Amino acid sequence: MSPDPNALLGIAIDKTSDLGNALAPWKPDAECPVHLFARQAIGMAWDFSESVPPCDSSGSFLSAYQRSVDALNSIGELGSKPGQIQLADATDHPLPDQTAGVWFTDPPYYDAVPYSDLSDFFLVWLKRTLPEHPLLRDPFDPDNPLSPKTAEAVQDETKQAGGRPKDREWFEETMAKAFSEGRRMLSEDGIGSVVFAHKTTEGWEALLSGMIRGGWTITGSWPIATEMGSRLRARDSAALATSVHLVCRPRPDDAPIGDWAEVLHDLPIRVGDWMERLQGEGVRGADLVFACIGPALEIFSRYRAVETAEGDMIGLPDYLEKVWEVVGRAALQQVLGTAETRARNDLAGALEEDARLTALFLWTLQSTETSKENSKGNEEDEEAVAKAAAKGFGLLFDVVRRFAQPMGIDLDTWTGRIISQEKGVVRLLPVAERAKSLFGDDGARAAADWIESDPNANLQATLFPELDAAPRLRNRRRGKRTILDSDAELQTLDATTLDRVHAAMLLQASGHANALRTLIGAEQDRGPDFLRLANALSALYPRGSQEKRLLDAMLLTVPR
Repeated sequence: MSPDPNALLGIAIDKTSDLGNALAPWKPDAECPVHLFARQAIGMAWDFSESVPPCDSSGSFLSAYQRSVDALNSIGELGSKPGQIQLADATDHPLPDQTAGVWFTDPPYYDAVPYSDLSDFFLVWLKRTLPEHPLLRDPFDPDNPLSPKTAEAVQDETKQAGGRPKDREWFEETMAKAFSEGRRMLSEDGIGSVVFAHKTTEGWEALLSGMIRGGWTITGSWPIATEMGSRLRARDSAALATSVHLVCRPRPDDAPIGDWAEVLHDLPIRVGDWMERLQGEGVRGADLVFACIGPALEIFSRYRAVETAEGDMIGLPDYLEKVWEVVGRAALQQVLGTAETRARNDLAGALEEDARLTALFLWTLQSTETSKENSKGNEEDEEAVAKAAAKGFGLLFDVVRRFAQPMGIDLDTWTGRIISQEKGVVRLLPVAERAKSLFGDDGARAAADWIESDPNANLQATLFPELDAAPRLRNRRRGKRTILDSDAELQTLDATTLDRVHAAMLLQASGHANALRTLIGAEQDRGPDFLRLANALSALYPRGSQEKRLLDAMLLTVPR
C-alpha cells in the first residue's frame, strides 16, 4: 500500500501540533512531550513542554511523519481491500434498504464528549495542508467553515437543530432514528454491533432504549479489553476496563408479545450462565455487570412488547431494574451465601444490610484481569490502590443505587456510618475513619486496654450490647486505661456483624494481640457470621489496601 504523500503530510502536521502546542505537558520520566488530548477535553495546564519541529526527537515533524508512515504500512500489510469513506447523516443514510451485511457503531453519549468542537483543533491545520480535500467541509451547512455541528448527535442546549434546542429529548430521538436507519439498511441475515463503555446505568438505559425502539434484538454482549492497565484501579468510580460490544440482529416485524412471568423465569438462568462464563475469563466488577446486560436483553428484546397477565405493558426501565437485582443477588450468593440472596429487611440467617452493601460495593469495584502484569506493574498498582483506599473507594451513586434499592438497602441509613455521599459519588469509609464511632474519643487503643485488664468481662454485654439491660460504660480514667465513651456506636443496641469485624481490624491495627484474641474468641462463641464476613471481605478488598492487610493479619490469629 503506497501512502498518499499529501495526506501523510497533513497527518504529520496535525500530530506535530498535538505535541507542540502551549498546553502539551512534559513527561519527566520519558523526557518527552505528551499530546494535548490525553482525555476527550482540552485541560488547563500551568506549564508546557517545548518540542522542536525541525529536529528528529520526540515531538518533531520527522518523528510524526515516520510514525504515520509506519502505521499506514502496517495497515497495508493486512491485505485489506480498499474501502470507501462517505460523510453522511446517520439518520438519513444513502445506502438502499437491506444492502449492508454489517452495521457497526460506537455511538455518542449525551453531552459527554463535544466531538465536533474538539475536531476543530485538527481541522484548521488539515484545511491548510489539504485545501481541496472533499471530506474537509460541512456538507450540511456550506456557510460553516468548521466541522459539522447542527446535525451532530450530541446533547448541546446552546445549539439548535430544526428550530429545536439540542436537549436530552432531542438527543434520544436522534439516537432512535439512527438505530432505525441502521436496521433499515442491514440485510435480514446481517449483524449489528454497538460499542459502549459508559459506566452509568442511565447511559445504558438510553442506549438500549434506542436500540429496542429502532427494531433490534440484542443477541450477545462481549467485553473486549480496550483500556490501558494503568487506569483500571484506584479511581473514584467504576471505570470500565473494557468496551462492551453489544451484538444485535434485526427483530422480525412479526415478533410476538412476550409474557412477563416467562421473562422473569428465564432471566436468572440467563444471567447466571453468563456470569459464570465471564468470570471464568477474568471479567470482574462493573465490567461483568454491564457485560451481562446484553444476554439479559436478549430475553426482553426478542419480543415487540412484553405484557403482564393483566395486559399491562412492561417498559425497559422496569425490566432493567430486575436485571440489576438479579445480578446483585447472584453476586451476593457468591461472596456471602444463599441466605443473603433472599435477604430483605434483616431476614433471619442473613448478615445485616451494612454487610450486604459493603460486599456488593467491593464486588462491583473489582477490576477485570486484562493482562499478566509484571512485578513492577503489580507494585505500582498496589501503591495506587493503597492511596485510593486511604481516602475511601468510590462508586457512582447511580451504580450503587441500582443494586441497593432492589435489595431493600436504604443508602441514607448507612450514610455517615459506613458510606458517605458527595457530588454523585458514594464513598466506602476507610475502617480508620470508624474508630471514633466504634470506640469513642480514645479509639481502639483505649478499648484494648480495658479488654486486656479484665479478660473475664462479659464482652457481649458491655462492648457489644444486644439487650436493653446491657450496662453502659462511662468515660472515666482508671490509671492508664480509659473506659469507653457512652455514645460510642458499639454501645448501642444495633451493633452489626460488620461493626464487630471493623472493631477487630482496628484492634489489629493498634497492635493489641491479647484484646484481639479475646474478641475473636467471643465472636466464635456467638456464631459463624463474624468469620464468614471477615473471610468474604478479605477476598473482596483489593490487594494493596490497608483493609485487606488488616483482615488477613487478623484472620491468621484465629484458632484453627
